[in-house]
Amino acid sequence: MDGEVGENSFEHGRLGTLRRWGRFLCGPWNPRFKDVLTWQLCKTVAMGQALSMLICGTAVTCQYLANAGVETPMLQSFLNYTLLLLTYTFVLAFRRGENNIVQILKTKWWKYFLMALTDVEANYTVVKAYQFTTLTSIQLLDCFVIPVLMVLSWIFLKTRYRPLHFIAVAVCLLGVGAMVGADLLAGRDQGSSSHVLLGDGLVLVSAALYAVSNVCQEYTVKNLSRVEFLGMMGLFGTLISGVQMAIFESKAVPVINWNLKICLLFVVYTVCMYGLYSFMPVVVKMTSATAVNLSLLTADLFSLFCGMFLFHYNVSGMLFVFFLLITLGFIMFNIVPTYTADQSYSNNDRVYNLASSADVQQDGDIVVDLGQENEDRIGSRHRAHCNGFCSQI
Repeated sequence: MDGEVGENSFEHGRLGTLRRWGRFLCGPWNPRFKDVLTWQLCKTVAMGQALSMLICGTAVTCQYLANAGVETPMLQSFLNYTLLLLTYTFVLAFRRGENNIVQILKTKWWKYFLMALTDVEANYTVVKAYQFTTLTSIQLLDCFVIPVLMVLSWIFLKTRYRPLHFIAVAVCLLGVGAMVGADLLAGRDQGSSSHVLLGDGLVLVSAALYAVSNVCQEYTVKNLSRVEFLGMMGLFGTLISGVQMAIFESKAVPVINWNLKICLLFVVYTVCMYGLYSFMPVVVKMTSATAVNLSLLTADLFSLFCGMFLFHYNVSGMLFVFFLLITLGFIMFNIVPTYTADQSYSNNDRVYNLASSADVQQDGDIVVDLGQENEDRIGSRHRAHCNGFCSQI
């Protein structure tokens, strides 16, 4: 009898330790297995990888254009923004009331101008960096966008992260680092090595600009609308990229050999970029800008996989291990919801204690059943404070 009591006490103590670690990593969220592997999570993972494939498409077409001697990053951006203008900006033009483009421009034109300027310059600086530094450096340094995004989200969007979120980011970056290391061992350190510091600086500037643009995108699509964001990006992005193209590429564009292959490459690049810009706000609204950028880390893996067939790269079987590592980090980041600064820790602790206690506390003491009414009230309060996937559970 005493043995059974001791065994039960040991079991309760071990469960209590696991609960405490779970509380430290995940906060006051006590999910069951079916609450973790949801259809919403699977759909988000799939959509994130679709975005990575679109980025892979832009990378492959850029490589072919570079091999053909075409270096016109502003022209490529201009075509994408023009397509956004012809679709989403026109939709805004035919809306009525406060959502009409005229009303938006009257009150918020300067905000969208700055957002578009940030996005255009982010695209330009990262392409420009390829002329000065190596592909390996770009693959490593463009991950700088993720910590910058988390800091900006913490400051401006009041997003708060759990320890598991930081572990997930570390897992993703570990996968990228291992992939770049495998590239070095395989001898694929491609790119110019002149003015390396300038090129690396351009990559860091581009990452910071992308982070600012993505935070603005997250705020806009979650509080206003996706169409408004894309419509304004199309309008101001076309104007800004058009002016820069006229200044910097007035001599490069006329000398392009406009054969069928070059035209098709421009079309594929523009379609991929248009799809990326159109669907990325959908995934951002479902999760967050940080989560989306974590999923986009697999774009380099898809590019290497395509390079194996198109550019005859020697790809190691470890490629699939890197892919699984990054995907694992992305899933870890999304299974635990973030929360906002107005959600007090005292409320979190109270919700956690009430929701996770059934008949036995962490120390094994007997407690009174809370009742279905209290559980429903606690669950609704918890869901009201959570962001991201918590609203889907």
